Amino acid sequence: MKTRIDKWLWAVRIFKTRTLATEACKAGKVKIMGKSIKPSYMITIGEELMVTKQQIQKHLKVLGILDKRVSASVAEENYEDLTPKSELNKVETLIWKSFERRDVGLGRPTKKERRTIDRLKNK
Repeated sequence: MKTRIDKWLWAVRIFKTRTLATEACKAGKVKIMGKSIKPSYMITIGEELMVTKQQIQKHLKVLGILDKRVSASVAEENYEDLTPKSELNKVETLIWKSFERRDVGLGRPTKKERRTIDRLKNK
């Protein structure tokens, strides 16, 4: 079974919309074996891909083919995240920096932002 890479990236919730997935493919942010691929590339089970999203490089292995968006728990069963720890640490650093410094005029952090700050500080 095969499906388009942009559709699969959207279905497994790597990108919020299919348009964002298509734009990422066109911009060269989705690669298979070091080569940028088009949004119409037909992906199969077992392929490994690199997805660059917000300065983070995710390394994913396709375990299942989806062409419709599903819940997050089902989506996680269809790919294996092979992203190295160093890249995952970048995510924490980016989140921490975004909450650590607030621009003038933004006011107090929201309840959600405050919980995220507390969670990051306790690690």
